[in-house]
Amino acid sequence: MARKKLSTTIYITPEQNERLKVLHERTKVPVAVYIREGIDLVLAKYEHVLPGQASLLDDKRKA
Repeated sequence: MARKKLSTTIYITPEQNERLKVLHERTKVPVAVYIREGIDLVLAKYEHVLPGQASLLDDKRKA
C-alpha cells in the first residue's frame, strides 16, 4: 500500500521547471517523484543536523 502524501506548494525557477518537464517527457516519471527524490537527497546530506539517536561513533568521538 502506498504511503499517504501531503500536498505543499514550492516555488522553482522557470529553468528548473523547463528541465523537469523535459526530464518527465523523456522518462515518463512524474515531476513530483523527482522533487521527492531531491528532498530525500537534501535530508540525507543534512542528516547530521536533524534530531535523532546519536550513533556509537558520535559517542567514541566525545570520549
